Amino acid sequence: MKTTYEINNQTTLYMGDCVDILKKYNENSIDCIFADPPYLLSNNGFTCHSGKRTSVNKGEWDSSKGKDADYNFYESWLSECKRVLKPSGTIWISGTYHSIYLCGYMLQSLGFHILNDICWFKPNAPPNLSCRYFTCSHETVIWAKKDKNHKHFFDYKLMKNGIWDEDSYKKPKSQMRTVWSITAPKKSEKKFGRHPTQKPLELLKRIILASTKEGDIILDPFCGSGTTGVAALMLGRKFIGVEREKKYIDVSVKRFKEITDR
Repeated sequence: MKTTYEINNQTTLYMGDCVDILKKYNENSIDCIFADPPYLLSNNGFTCHSGKRTSVNKGEWDSSKGKDADYNFYESWLSECKRVLKPSGTIWISGTYHSIYLCGYMLQSLGFHILNDICWFKPNAPPNLSCRYFTCSHETVIWAKKDKNHKHFFDYKLMKNGIWDEDSYKKPKSQMRTVWSITAPKKSEKKFGRHPTQKPLELLKRIILASTKEGDIILDPFCGSGTTGVAALMLGRKFIGVEREKKYIDVSVKRFKEITDR
């Protein structure tokens, strides 16, 4: 079975385990990483999707294997991420309360320096059907750098002066804050298929514009349906993605080719 997909000389997809793939790359070779690891919330509960009650189970890959196994999993992929990042490189990790605290703990344990935690507010979040908790309407995105003593890149001027339509609270030429109001992926972003934890293109475009330059290499070790790669292609960055499941590789390839064939 094919395991490597070369879209062009700037975009490569791998099907396989991210730790195994990352071991093939040289240390200090990647400028930026966006990681959307399993949230470990497939616990036979239920949620609301399109107005209907549906299971939260997304697959075996999203199930907790127990505290020790989860800890070892996060340590293994984050250790490889740190090894391949350039000294000035940064990593973004998204998650809910099911996983983000383990991510933060592991980042600090491995010597990363946390720069910000972003609250991605979802104005169109689904309701809470159990009526026993507050309605979850945000995810946390941690931004950290590999080495505290190396200067990282941040496009402050663009983040301050850019036009960000979905952040209605943001006044022109004011510093961008750490609460980002961005809706869920648009229907057009799912026309080739959807991933259960797909991120909106607007979120990834902002992350990439904030922390990378044109020509930089961006890595996504949990590529899913390829949103990070789509944003990278659109913005003139190089991209390396890793995904375990063939059906999501196929979706990513179609999305990438739509851009490169224009």
